[in-house]
Amino acid sequence: MSEAKNIHHSTMGDAEQIDVQAVMAEYDRESNTRHYSGVPKKVVRYILAAFSIYVFYMNLVSTWPEQVRRASFVGLIIFAAFMLYPAKKKSAKRVNFVPWYDIIIGVVGAGCFFYYVLNFEAMARKATRISQFDVAVGIIGIIIIAEVCRRVVGLPILVVAAAFIVYAFSARYSLTRIVYTLFYTLDGVIGTPIGVCSTFIVLFIILGAFLEKTNIGLFFIDLANSIAGRATGGPAKVAVIASALEGMYSGSSVANTVGSGSVTIPIMKKTGYDKDFAAAVEAAASTGGQIMPPIMGAAAFLMAEMTEMPYSTIAIAAIFPAILYFSGIFLAVHFEAKKLGLKGLPKESIPNFFKLFFSKGYLLIPILVLVVTMTVGFTTSRAACLAILAAIIVSAFKKETRLSPSGFVDALEAGAKNTIGVAAACAIAGIIVGIVALTGIGLKLADMLLTLSGGIDILALFLTMIACIILGMGVPTTANYVIMSTITAPIILQLIPGTPVLAAHMFVFYFGIVADITPPVALAAYAGSAISGGNPIRTGIIATRLAIAAFIIPYIFVLNPSMLLINSSFVEVARIIITSMLGMFAISSGLEGYMNRKMPWWQRMLAVGAGLALIDPGLMTDICGVIVIALICVLQYIVKEKKNTPVLG
Repeated sequence: MSEAKNIHHSTMGDAEQIDVQAVMAEYDRESNTRHYSGVPKKVVRYILAAFSIYVFYMNLVSTWPEQVRRASFVGLIIFAAFMLYPAKKKSAKRVNFVPWYDIIIGVVGAGCFFYYVLNFEAMARKATRISQFDVAVGIIGIIIIAEVCRRVVGLPILVVAAAFIVYAFSARYSLTRIVYTLFYTLDGVIGTPIGVCSTFIVLFIILGAFLEKTNIGLFFIDLANSIAGRATGGPAKVAVIASALEGMYSGSSVANTVGSGSVTIPIMKKTGYDKDFAAAVEAAASTGGQIMPPIMGAAAFLMAEMTEMPYSTIAIAAIFPAILYFSGIFLAVHFEAKKLGLKGLPKESIPNFFKLFFSKGYLLIPILVLVVTMTVGFTTSRAACLAILAAIIVSAFKKETRLSPSGFVDALEAGAKNTIGVAAACAIAGIIVGIVALTGIGLKLADMLLTLSGGIDILALFLTMIACIILGMGVPTTANYVIMSTITAPIILQLIPGTPVLAAHMFVFYFGIVADITPPVALAAYAGSAISGGNPIRTGIIATRLAIAAFIIPYIFVLNPSMLLINSSFVEVARIIITSMLGMFAISSGLEGYMNRKMPWWQRMLAVGAGLALIDPGLMTDICGVIVIALICVLQYIVKEKKNTPVLG
């Protein structure tokens, strides 16, 4: 949701000059747009701003049928995409240049969807008896939206969608039946993913753009600096806190990594952290921002829609796993800093927490409005609109944040631009959903995984995890979750009967998200390494190690949903919180090889094993874990390390 900016200074000190836009264009396809100047720039700017206003009208005023709402939304997205995104990266460097064929393709693609807008009632009557012309229009529309997705999002999701379409043909479904399902019904391109995207995801993206205009990102960095800047290894801890806060509303691991990493990574390097470790900290924390309640990159609201559960239930259930995730990273950077003997930042470079909070804390009001309105029962769309209104109002409190008419249009423009990639991915996700509904392939995938796992729950979950990581490569957060909730969540529910729906959805959401730091793709790690000058693969490996909680916790809350606060008593919740935090302490120290001093290999193995036992919410595992960790702590903090003495002979 956020649009990264060039950030050259913060209260953390002078950061290196980072060409943020160049990094974003390299690793985030959504940022690789054409360049306009003069009159063409103004024309594109106001077209995008008008699209955002159209979205408000469509959601707050119109009473159009769903087919009209969704198809018109996709048609406008296609036209905007071909005006903004070139077929190749190199073509973006030319100013005010749009090839004639892109204009034609954009108009034709939009025309295909508006053809459906004008004829949707007739198409419903025809059903699979649609004409050859209708079939041709559908094929062209599908191919063009696929090209938009290739330009803006990338190939991985297209490869998956193509595989599903091939399967439909191999299952002997006719071309007419497939095209009708995918283009002329609410089960395909304009299915549930686009329905959700056009109704409230787009509003959250626009909200994110308005929040950026209030400079809330810099406030989060300064706030994190005031909390942890003076601590051991302060800059890395600042990065963890700031990225958790920014990622919560950004909706993009890469944009978050580059936006805050342009400040935090150079400072971490100057403090003494290895460049790969510095990039990995930022990548892991920025990716984790997507699982941070109350917004979770807008996935919290999408999950409420998909699971038909109250938003408050989703947000509360996500709190503890997110705390564990960031605690793991926080502890890892702490032990790394102690191992390297790193100190915090000088006192004079750190803002006072209370002064900062009382002077700029008003910037949090839009987020509070969003959470409160959702909790008391407002519709998601209206809650997002009220939060946008709140952002506009609070921006007027001070001159440096006040939105001018030009800034207001800038936010509308950025919101529309940031919508294109998510909408394209949601449209292709709709194809996958449509094929699953048409062929029933979801049940067959579940049967296949059940056979491969031999009925062993842990192995079944492991195979599902691999599927989620593959399906999540390079896909925006919201579209990522739509794919996971449609394909892999039902598999868990079938493989492990009795699993709560929320636990299954959280499991697949977590592993879809960590694809951004899992090699070999690891886009967030690549973006971080581009800023640090490090090795992207090594950065991805370190980021995966730092984010180890994300690879452990989902297994626990599927096998023992108490971690999601499902059907748990106060005493049980308190025990889970205490033991799990102790478990993350042990795992982090074991993986870093340092607690109070360097740990021998056997202590490291025992620490990791004991930590895993404590994270599992079982009484016996907790007792065993506490005993082992107590022994290690005695050896680390109390028993003096033996010094080698010369042998007299």
